[in-house]
Amino acid sequence: MRPAPPLQKTCHNFGLPWETQIGYAQAVRAGDWLYISGQLSHDEQGQIVAPAPLDNAKNITSFANMESQMRQAYVNAGRVLTHFGAEPNNIVEEVLYVLDMDSAFAAGRVVREVFYGKAPRVACTMLVTPRLAFAEQLIEIKFVAKL
Repeated sequence: MRPAPPLQKTCHNFGLPWETQIGYAQAVRAGDWLYISGQLSHDEQGQIVAPAPLDNAKNITSFANMESQMRQAYVNAGRVLTHFGAEPNNIVEEVLYVLDMDSAFAAGRVVREVFYGKAPRVACTMLVTPRLAFAEQLIEIKFVAKL
């Protein structure tokens, strides 16, 4: 049996410090499929947009910034899609990792309608996790798209 030929992949990064520190790509294209790593609410310089307020022990004291963070995560996903000549309609699946389900549900309908249009047509999973990469981070969203 012959080994399969190496998979041809194209990667994309934003040039943020943690991409090399952790060692991952923001997105990987393999054939007609695009796998987008968890997008969070950072700006183009890598600063968290609408950071969650923290107490002295670095515990989140409010989830009120969920909508702003979610919106920016979708903006970042849109930047990745554009790089590959795609748009939100190409997305077939998303997984939202959130710290608070109630605030994510409240924000999700509005934010997702803006990103996808009136009736989002993607497979969607949302789950609560105890922690994300940055203390002020409330949400991270990964995507799979067909090009």
